[in-house]
Amino acid sequence: MADKPIRADKATAVVELTENFRNAGATVLTEYRGLTVSQLTQLRRSLGKETTYTVAKNTLAKRAATDAGISGLDELFTGPTALTFVSGDVVEAAKGLRDFAKANPKLVIKGGVFEGKAISAAEVTKLADLESREVLLAKLAGAMKGNLSKAAALFQAPLSKTARLAAALQDKREKEGAEAA
Repeated sequence: MADKPIRADKATAVVELTENFRNAGATVLTEYRGLTVSQLTQLRRSLGKETTYTVAKNTLAKRAATDAGISGLDELFTGPTALTFVSGDVVEAAKGLRDFAKANPKLVIKGGVFEGKAISAAEVTKLADLESREVLLAKLAGAMKGNLSKAAALFQAPLSKTARLAAALQDKREKEGAEAA
């Protein structure tokens, strides 16, 4: 199969798909059998601007994945296959696919590629179950702020303890001075 020459239009499609594989942070393969054009359009819109949902022939997609240096996807290229190239937040795209698949059971998530490694459909679902990047960053910032507050209180404690000690000594000397007088 790899030895056969391909036509110019197919070669262009392979080059485009190869670039998409290389530039995407993640790629999710889905089976779209039974979905209408309007449902696919709705899916494309729900995935956002940083995600591309493309229907491709399996042989061309296989060749593009191989050219991009991705292995482990050959068994996923069966039946009508669509590729979701994610340039932005992978978690948000995975959530979009998962939610659309729940509403439209004809969409089947087959698996994909994340950070250059093949992942299963279950792993795509695990990605979808993660919280968004913004939420995780907010939690991290909150945890760091809490630790910084604790550190500030810890560093401030000796100073305040010294101030309280000095005030107690002054009160004691005043009492002793009043008793002596």
